[in-house]
Amino acid sequence: MPKPLYITLLIVAPLVLIGITGSGAVGFFAIVLVLVASPIIWKVRKDRYFKSEQFQALRAEVGVVVAEHNEVVNYVAEIRSQGSFELGASSTGQYAHLATFENTSAWNNRRDRNVAEYAPHVHNASLQVVRNASVDPIKYLMKYFSIRADQETLADVQRVAEDISRLEEAVANVKGREAAITVRINPPAFILKRYAGQFWNQIGVHLSPITVPYPHYKFQYTSAGGNSGQSSSIALDSPTLEALSATLVDRIRWAKSAAGQRALMTASLRGWIKDRDHHTCQNPECGISVAVEPHLLLEVDHIMPVSRGGLSTPENLQTLCWRCNRTKGAKMVP
Repeated sequence: MPKPLYITLLIVAPLVLIGITGSGAVGFFAIVLVLVASPIIWKVRKDRYFKSEQFQALRAEVGVVVAEHNEVVNYVAEIRSQGSFELGASSTGQYAHLATFENTSAWNNRRDRNVAEYAPHVHNASLQVVRNASVDPIKYLMKYFSIRADQETLADVQRVAEDISRLEEAVANVKGREAAITVRINPPAFILKRYAGQFWNQIGVHLSPITVPYPHYKFQYTSAGGNSGQSSSIALDSPTLEALSATLVDRIRWAKSAAGQRALMTASLRGWIKDRDHHTCQNPECGISVAVEPHLLLEVDHIMPVSRGGLSTPENLQTLCWRCNRTKGAKMVP
């Protein structure tokens, strides 16, 4: 059926309703409801918006921003795909999958609402251990998930901490870019509410449900009858990983090792280095800054790589944009 006929029916039907009811107010209200709530009207408005000269002009105008956004999205996916976010594991219930459990009680009131979960990141323990873990998470995380205080473990923790930190900044950067593009285009509210996917496709932005894959560790207590249960969860986000690194460095006292130097790379130090460098890439061949690109993704790099004996001291740290840092790798830039 042609669009004009649809619209004609949408207008005529409420007018008939006015004649039937004899109430102009009710009829007018019906017209408003039809015009506002009809999916056909929404589609017509949506198609008209996407074909408008204003939208086409704005889409072309933000082309460079869109291209940069999509490259950062791919970079985030690259970081996530190359990272390994596992540390320790609990040994409780490691062979639970070899058995089958069934509650065969004949009682009408079987209190098995709470069922124990068995997984490498879950430690089944007493109620006291679960409560203590909520008070001293780092101590109990190390004790019950076999995170040893040695140089190898510290290096592993720092590897995860670096990947998590880079991902946190990159994901936040992507979200900021998308918000800026939305503000710049300034689409009608109903477009973002009902046609968000089509909107981003029209703009040319490749949205990706990329999140930071925080490892979650859980202490769990389940009573024998399943009547009660309590748990304490620990997410290995940047603050937790920094606390874990500091604890390991303090215990093994190897701060001059490569792993120890990476442990000194806290979020506050990274922020201080970026402020010192005026949020500008220190590669002389680049020199881009947030003054030019407000949503620039910056990272902190060791000038002399840690693998070659470099230290996490201000004079050995520099700010690089994500492109330059990815290109540099473990090379030394004069």
